[in-house]
Amino acid sequence: MNAGGKGANQAVAAARLGGSVAFIAKLGDDIFGKQSLQLFNGEGIDTSCILTDPEYPSGIALITVDEKGENCIAVASGANAALTPYNIQQAKNNIENGGIILMQLEIPLETVAYAAALAAEKNIPVILNPAPACTLPGELLQLISVITPNQKEAEMLTGIAVYDDVSAMEAALALHEKGIDKVVITLGAEGAFVYCNNEYRRIAAPEVTAVDTTAAGDVFNGALAVALSEGQDIFDAIAFACRAAAISVTRLGAQASAPWRREV
Repeated sequence: MNAGGKGANQAVAAARLGGSVAFIAKLGDDIFGKQSLQLFNGEGIDTSCILTDPEYPSGIALITVDEKGENCIAVASGANAALTPYNIQQAKNNIENGGIILMQLEIPLETVAYAAALAAEKNIPVILNPAPACTLPGELLQLISVITPNQKEAEMLTGIAVYDDVSAMEAALALHEKGIDKVVITLGAEGAFVYCNNEYRRIAAPEVTAVDTTAAGDVFNGALAVALSEGQDIFDAIAFACRAAAISVTRLGAQASAPWRREV
């Protein structure tokens, strides 16, 4: 039993990699919620915008891992599903004073869209990790600075199956045409495919022996947010994120697998 959740994993990864992180989330009034808060505080994360829901329990997930290290996840959303636009309004100052906003889809889509709109008003870059995969409205995509789908998520968003560099390029261009400036399609052991400023490039990942791929995408996104917030260009930032994710798959667990900056 380990601490997890996409947003939480991303927050912990970013904090361990040197980011100054404020986490906006909702937990249940239960032992899992209390343990989570202790862990976040121990990682140096600003928890002032983490709310406790009196009705719903903390979100949990059952994760199975096969002999190749690949995972399959079943989620009970709990309090995550109760994070509303009103709650985001309460955290408005944190969003408007942020250097970069990182979100995923384990909270309601209307909440993601509301937070993205607040950030866009202040010209704050928004990274969206569109996971778990679902159909996204065009109005939301136009508010996103960087989108980071994996191959399956890219196919769901574009209808284009991604299996090589050519198909990745087609999917990336399709997402760019929906209004997204930078498109990053993660390719697991093959690294990531990037579209930015009419340039297409695949960034290789270090070769490692995978033990557990759980949270690899979250570590990638947390690392990407840190690197971009430090002013690295998109290609250097993705190379940094690939190295961080490669370390994480050599370890068991979700948050526990996130590396420290010195390791990367």
